Amino acid sequence: QVQLVESGGGLVQPGGSLRLSCAASGFIFSDYDMSWYRQAPGKEREMVARVTAAGGSTNYADSVKGRFTISRDNARNTMYLQMNSLKPEDTAVHYCREHWFGSSGQGTQVTVSS
Repeated sequence: QVQLVESGGGLVQPGGSLRLSCAASGFIFSDYDMSWYRQAPGKEREMVARVTAAGGSTNYADSVKGRFTISRDNARNTMYLQMNSLKPEDTAVHYCREHWFGSSGQGTQVTVSS
């Protein structure tokens, strides 16, 4: 079955950086687009970034453009999210999602606070 395991979250000060990882198994990772989503307390889940199957095209939410970079390593069945210039409003549980069955992992908490 599909398994997605996020890691790399934590507590960081405003302006800091984090790198999230998503390890995937149970499907042909290199055949499908992948995305990062996030959900802040009291808010709906929102798409943060998406990368195509081969990694050649990406798109981002306006709120993270120029600060976040999505990438993937199909040889390692792993997707990444490099987050720079973090802001308090980036605080949320971040999830990865595969675009075959539509499932997500358990999420990793990102907290941006001084």
